[in-house]
Amino acid sequence: MEAQKPIQPAAAKKPVAKKEGSNVGGIKNAFLVIIACFIVAVCLFIFWFGHESHFEEGHPKDIWGTIYMGGVIVPVLQTLFLTVIVLSVERWIALSSAKGKGNITKFVAGVKACLVKNDIDGAKKLCDGQKGSVAAVVKAALVRYQEMDQNTVLSKEQKIATLQKEVEEATALEMPALQQNLPIVATMTTLGTLVGLLGTVIGMIKSFQALAQSGAPDSTELSTGISEALINTAFGIATGAFAVISYNFYTNKIDNLTYAIDEIGFSIVQTFAATH
Repeated sequence: MEAQKPIQPAAAKKPVAKKEGSNVGGIKNAFLVIIACFIVAVCLFIFWFGHESHFEEGHPKDIWGTIYMGGVIVPVLQTLFLTVIVLSVERWIALSSAKGKGNITKFVAGVKACLVKNDIDGAKKLCDGQKGSVAAVVKAALVRYQEMDQNTVLSKEQKIATLQKEVEEATALEMPALQQNLPIVATMTTLGTLVGLLGTVIGMIKSFQALAQSGAPDSTELSTGISEALINTAFGIATGAFAVISYNFYTNKIDNLTYAIDEIGFSIVQTFAATH
């Protein structure tokens, strides 16, 4: 009778590493921001700008009453302006967390110095201390670097390609979070100007209607139309200008972060190619 062979335990499956989401915070639903800003704008228009204390005998006596004379387009423009402000502050906070705790230039120099000494663990410690999007991409690449260093199956070219792919995937994971809500800010640059122009045209129509009346023109209607035109023009220009400045400012910050990621990623791949 043949002895039974011991049953070999099934080989444990190696857990597949899952890509973690971006650690960049921020407002995910900008539509809620627009709704909230619209509610605030309407409340300001009705309860503050339109308050009787800002008028005397039906005429505005201060700047708040003058803004109220801008008409129904004013709350719309204020909504756009407030939305730009809120999303700009949100991007400032988000990109500050993406940058990390320390100076990006010093961090890049420190990681490159560790790579020159082949101190991968030291570079990973720098990433743990820096945190943020740049550090997250670099650490992912360094982890893959060590895996490829211990791999005896793949060829050198395959290892380099795998390392490059890891850098690209980690960067692609972070980029949407960095650019989040910026398209809305970019839209406000044009939308604010167009809505302001619409308010200007409506105000001028009212002014010409007052002038077209037979006899002496109604000075109240004339001044109301002019006020509406100028107030809407001012809000439209302010919204568009602030949106342009905000969009270009944060686009430049994202470009700097992306350049830092590309620089370190290239250094990691080149170091691996030179030492293997």
